[in-house]
Amino acid sequence: MEDEIKDLLSELIVGQKKKLLKMGREIVPRLTEEDVLQPNDYPELESNPLFRYEEGVLEGLQTTEMAMLAWLKDRVELLGKNL
Repeated sequence: MEDEIKDLLSELIVGQKKKLLKMGREIVPRLTEEDVLQPNDYPELESNPLFRYEEGVLEGLQTTEMAMLAWLKDRVELLGKNL
């Protein structure tokens, strides 16, 4: 089940990154994947509320992934101590 959770979160994050890049390229056609990580370099992205919203969705998914990975690690460690 742990692998399924990790895979699902990874899939959601990859999908959101693709969505964000596609949206960003509609605003700034020359945008690269790296540029999406630094949208403050592009005022037209910085001031676009829909882009900023989708960027927040990505951030939320990444935060969830880190929280779940930490929880799974703690769970494995706790189970190992109880064996």
